[in-house]
Amino acid sequence: MSPLPRDRWLLDRTRGAIDGVDDGLILLLATRRRLVRLVAWLKARAGVAGRDAGREQRVHTRAQTLAARVGVPGATARALVGLAIDDACLQQGIVGEGRGLDVDQGRARGQGPMIPGMPISLAPSTLAPHVLRWMPPPRRVAPLVRAMPGRWLHALLEKAMARVLAVPLRDGSLDFMQGRRLGIEVSDLGLRWVLTRDDGRFRVMADEPEASVSGSATDLLLLAGRLEDADTLFFQRRLVLTGDTELGLTARNLLERLPWEDVPLGLRIALHRGARLARMAREAHRERSA
Repeated sequence: MSPLPRDRWLLDRTRGAIDGVDDGLILLLATRRRLVRLVAWLKARAGVAGRDAGREQRVHTRAQTLAARVGVPGATARALVGLAIDDACLQQGIVGEGRGLDVDQGRARGQGPMIPGMPISLAPSTLAPHVLRWMPPPRRVAPLVRAMPGRWLHALLEKAMARVLAVPLRDGSLDFMQGRRLGIEVSDLGLRWVLTRDDGRFRVMADEPEASVSGSATDLLLLAGRLEDADTLFFQRRLVLTGDTELGLTARNLLERLPWEDVPLGLRIALHRGARLARMAREAHRERSA
């Protein structure tokens, strides 16, 4: 019996999502190779020995723990990490017995630097457009994201909000959200959360929102990273506000006035660089389509 049209459509879409994940693996490997080069250079300058059995064991244990948590067979995780380590050793010209799990291998003490010419930048601006255009767009990885347990995504969002909104939560600026329900929808990922303020913190709840803000993953990240202002995004209809307009506008205006310096430095850097990378990747995809 031939497959039903809907089954075939789902099969094609699921395979497309797998292709997107494969693309992401290659890009992650490319990033890892840059980090290996950088760490090897630093260890050579510091005269640190190239192998560290203790660290190898810690990395091995960490990988196995994570694999068990997300349902990946230990043997599969071990083989994948082993391939990455083999690549790192080959990259640095290290020859040794067995597969190590030292992800930051360098050279032996006293040897000169292996890679002349610094610095190595990992900023988005160093990524070539032909690399960015092969990054999977959000819609390609949406099935993978939606397959993640909801409680993980909820916990991640609540933790991020606790850090970003720590100051306005303490000074009472967000008291108006007590018991109110604001929805955030990431349209191209098919994700939606309903947020409320409860017991001095924001949490995700299972209820219908009073007001909702929806937009693509890239545009929401541009807003969070302060690379685009809310007025521009709403005017261009890249962000859409529905429901209780007063509640939505009040929340938007408050967040737009949130002092950027109150956000932890590491999170600011991550948001800013992530937003730049997302914008450059979207532009690269548009050029490829054209």
